[in-house]
Amino acid sequence: MLDSAQLTALAPENARIWTDLGSGGGFPGLAIAIILRESPGFAMHLVESDQRKCVFLREVARETGAPVEVHNQRIEDFAAESGLKPDVVSARALAPLPRLLGWAAPLFGPATIGLFLKGQGIEGELTEARKEWIFEAELSPSRSDPSGCVLKLRGLHGADRH
Repeated sequence: MLDSAQLTALAPENARIWTDLGSGGGFPGLAIAIILRESPGFAMHLVESDQRKCVFLREVARETGAPVEVHNQRIEDFAAESGLKPDVVSARALAPLPRLLGWAAPLFGPATIGLFLKGQGIEGELTEARKEWIFEAELSPSRSDPSGCVLKLRGLHGADRH
């Protein structure tokens, strides 16, 4: 839970609309939604392709009163169909950074930030990602995992769009 909770301190104070990619068992998206459920206007979009996991996410959201909308879709489909440009896009242990950014990019508006929980090897992932993507990156040490970090990302767009 601490691993997920640390993202709330790194998000902009006015962040109201979040999208969590590959929500799985609810970390970090559902945990954040529970923490921020009293914040006026807050809404979390959980994107998960596994229907069984979606049933779990909906049940926990109902039991806790967390303001979530569960989207039982592949990330690519959600990004293409939703038209959503959230304040924050988050993910944990989903994919190597170049692939993750490919999924997340359609959701990024000018003010969107990414908060991605990453483990060892983030420097190599950043090097690979910069071959395809332009972005500003800030790394913060993880409060829950000495070998992990939180990648805060802004200004994401493809390298072919200068």
